[in-house]
Amino acid sequence: MSDKPFIPTDQQKLIIAHSGSAFIAACPGAGKTKVMVERARQSLSGLGSGRGVAFLSFTLAAVSELEDRLRREGLIDTPPFPHFIGTFDSFLWQLLIAPFGIDGCAEKPRLIPDKDARDVLPYDRAQVLKLECFDRTTGVAIEDKLRRANFRGNVKAHETAARNLRQRLLDRGELDFADAREIALARLRDPACGAVLAPALAGRFQELVVDEAQDCNPVDLEIITWFRNAGTPVKVICDPNQAIYGFRGGVTRELTAFAATFPADERMPMSGNFRSSQHIARAIVALRPPTQRALIDEALGEFRDEPTEVQILAYKGGVPASIGVKFRELTNGLGLVAEDCPVVAATRRTGSNALGHPPDGGVQDLSYRLAVAVSDFHFSFELGGRKEALEAIHRIMLQVAGRLGAKTYHQHLSETETEAADWRPEAMALADALRFSAERFATAQLWLDEARRLLEPLLPAGGGTIKQKLRWNDGLSAALAANPTSGHPARTIHSVKGMEFPAVCVVMTTTAKGILDTLSAGGGGDDNEDARKIYVGASRAQRLLVIALPRTQAERLRTLMVGVGAGVVVTQI
Repeated sequence: MSDKPFIPTDQQKLIIAHSGSAFIAACPGAGKTKVMVERARQSLSGLGSGRGVAFLSFTLAAVSELEDRLRREGLIDTPPFPHFIGTFDSFLWQLLIAPFGIDGCAEKPRLIPDKDARDVLPYDRAQVLKLECFDRTTGVAIEDKLRRANFRGNVKAHETAARNLRQRLLDRGELDFADAREIALARLRDPACGAVLAPALAGRFQELVVDEAQDCNPVDLEIITWFRNAGTPVKVICDPNQAIYGFRGGVTRELTAFAATFPADERMPMSGNFRSSQHIARAIVALRPPTQRALIDEALGEFRDEPTEVQILAYKGGVPASIGVKFRELTNGLGLVAEDCPVVAATRRTGSNALGHPPDGGVQDLSYRLAVAVSDFHFSFELGGRKEALEAIHRIMLQVAGRLGAKTYHQHLSETETEAADWRPEAMALADALRFSAERFATAQLWLDEARRLLEPLLPAGGGTIKQKLRWNDGLSAALAANPTSGHPARTIHSVKGMEFPAVCVVMTTTAKGILDTLSAGGGGDDNEDARKIYVGASRAQRLLVIALPRTQAERLRTLMVGVGAGVVVTQI
């Protein structure tokens, strides 16, 4: 992190000084966090109204970075009240759900994030389906999810069971994030309730800042609109080209329509790229749809003059391990540390193939899942990834102990009132003890022996043997080798969103043609989430961007990037 004084651009100055609502479209590396910190400094620098600022985002990594900056600048205290710094989900829960409960339910609301993972089993020997396979409102089966579950036969009994299960869970006060959003929105929509909440929330918050707003879904946008209409200034900061959460109802066209509701003087750009070299900044522009390339981002940061051109690796057939070999050669040439330079792709399997690492094949054996979770904990780049890995380790500990049964992991935590502080130290100790290296474990079998020794005390009486729980799996050696202690890590694009690295290798596969059709003039339109994923992955790079894709599409990509002024080298591998 640079200690240089922050000198805002003219665009940034306007945003920092703007006291009303605003829709801020920011390119990658635009310095959003610095601008939010300076905006907070300005808004809190007066005599003081006693009101705070709500800073909301959608990932723990983004929230943690902003909170750390605000604390180091002395702009918030511990605890931060009256300010709020957290995820959009936690904001809704703490302010609109937990204080009021659930209408018509006497039970205290409990957050169960994995509620949709509950089994739906209408009768013995029926195929088990997950609750997520059924529409939340009607209970009707979702055809696409039935296909993914390879379901055959009549689903009517499952639909009835799913409706009954969802109602039972609601009667018990169990909500997931989607439930919480719907209840919060209904509460705001209600004229009587909204009339009370509006002045109360405005009395606490002088401004609402929503970062990474491209991750909103339509319900989120309506909630943001309510705050804006209720008189709380709202600053919405986003890059619409980084909307890659369609699977959870994320928005694309809706975000454009939402932006249009702001007057022209409240639609504010941030176009300078402080992260990447000029070649990379230009290449990123080429990865936007044709209608969004009018503004060419300029590189303004410390790496703006990096001479290394964008590297396109053209491969034939399936994703080859030679991609990783070439990427290592390129990063070595720049004196970069391989562990800091990931290979990213839409799926971890693709990134692993590019590095010659056998990927997590979805094996369900506890021993295999434990190996993957321990590796993920030690090689995750960000807080959220480590948190998920620790939860996976804890879940395995509970399964060995026979304590989950038919409950989901989060149901167990809620019903037993288990806090993270109760289990996290033990899970971290297990992760440290099982960190795999050739110096500590000569073979995967020795690693498994140690795992069995450490977990055996958890076995319940009459619960079988530890060898039955943690069985040998032929994929263990591959799982433990998938994250070498020195080498490029394989990561999904979703997992590195919001981060930055000295070098990034983005791997495209058979979707490359459709992506380039979208990016070409007169192509398939703007709404292509696969294209946005490549944009997100490529925009993480500071000094070196490598893109690997099938040979048939390499020249098309080179032409696009050269057309906006990027320097590009194509290598056949």
